[in-house]
Amino acid sequence: MSVRSDSAKPAQLNTINKALTQPVKSADESKPVLSFSNFTNDVANSWLLPDGVVDVLFEDAHKQEVLRYQLTQQLIAHGYQLVNPPMIEFTESLLSDASEDLKRQTFKIIDQLTGRLMGLRADITPQILRIDAHHGGTGIARYCYAGDVIHTLPSGLFGSRTPLQLGAEIFGCASLAADIELIDVLFGMVNMLDMSADLHIDLGHVAIFKRLAELAELSDSDTEHLMNLYANKNLPELKRVCQALPMGGDFYALARFGHDIENLLAKLSATAQQDTQIADAVDELQRLKTHLQEQWQCPVSIDVTELSGYHYHTGIVFNGYINSETQPLVRGGRFDGMQSGSQLTGHQLREATGFSMDVSRLLAHTQLDAPIVVLVDYMASSSANEEQRQTLWQQVESLRQQGYRVTMPLNAEDRPANITHHLNFINNQWQLQTVLA
Repeated sequence: MSVRSDSAKPAQLNTINKALTQPVKSADESKPVLSFSNFTNDVANSWLLPDGVVDVLFEDAHKQEVLRYQLTQQLIAHGYQLVNPPMIEFTESLLSDASEDLKRQTFKIIDQLTGRLMGLRADITPQILRIDAHHGGTGIARYCYAGDVIHTLPSGLFGSRTPLQLGAEIFGCASLAADIELIDVLFGMVNMLDMSADLHIDLGHVAIFKRLAELAELSDSDTEHLMNLYANKNLPELKRVCQALPMGGDFYALARFGHDIENLLAKLSATAQQDTQIADAVDELQRLKTHLQEQWQCPVSIDVTELSGYHYHTGIVFNGYINSETQPLVRGGRFDGMQSGSQLTGHQLREATGFSMDVSRLLAHTQLDAPIVVLVDYMASSSANEEQRQTLWQQVESLRQQGYRVTMPLNAEDRPANITHHLNFINNQWQLQTVLA
């Protein structure tokens, strides 16, 4: 069976379109009829991929697979257990504690065996919660994963709907030490890749806003309204709205001074300044920022109004950006898992923290070593005797084990692209010869 490349499609389409849309004369010569136009459109559309869905081909596919392997091996070396949850689950477990955003991003299908509703995962973290609830016990547990997820909508203007999500999670540790460990593991992975780009970290802490909302006894509608204003950076409207809210000056101070954590407490009301939960959150931000700057010499910004995961996250949150890209490469933060056996003990919460990234986003910022592509001489291999063939096979296998890409041609025209070496039979032995530029 032959497989045609995408490069042949435009020419084929033009030929088909020209042939199938030619006017066909009817009985009335003055009324030409277009035949097979629907068929032409069907052929053209069958070669199109949905928006946000692309093929990952050739060198990029190889690079993506190498990145997946290297990164997961790095996580395993740090004590994280590799898990591979299924692509589909019943929505009762997959979306039981999911945010509205995640529910909208999840494709739903009907299980043909049971008639129950299933979801194609849009995020792997909820599956890790289920795994930890059944297998994590009560102590500290570390998990890592790498797998495809499917989104109903792309994230951002040119975002992918089929990211390759890789991540790590720590369950059972409530201290900042777990967040620092994850940050250290993340930067160890990034530095190992020798990326041609810098990683910038944006820190936040949703507990500050949550605690202020509790102290002010805000309604759900006021809370959502404030979060929308924060997201849109609408300071004039925020100032007007805050004037009518209890502790409104504190909510306005988050937007005005939330980037300068050293001064934020001084701008808050006495009630907020004396609250231990807010003080602890500010302290965690300062400690994590200092660690990033001293340990990794990383540019760090702070935004305590970053509340995109407000209904899911419980504490520290962070986004990692490459250069000036608008969409983060890495997202992470604190959240609540479920204690093992919680069905019997009343849904006890289990502290957790983690991060995830789209491995495909790394393709543009990393390079693999240039491959050594070897072509065996077709005439020499086809005319070789049994002893020469055995020697050839041994040498080919040896080269492949060293990482060389060796092609045994099927005919004289069978030639891979970008050949760097030939394996020729010279002076009664197989010799590797460099292709001169």
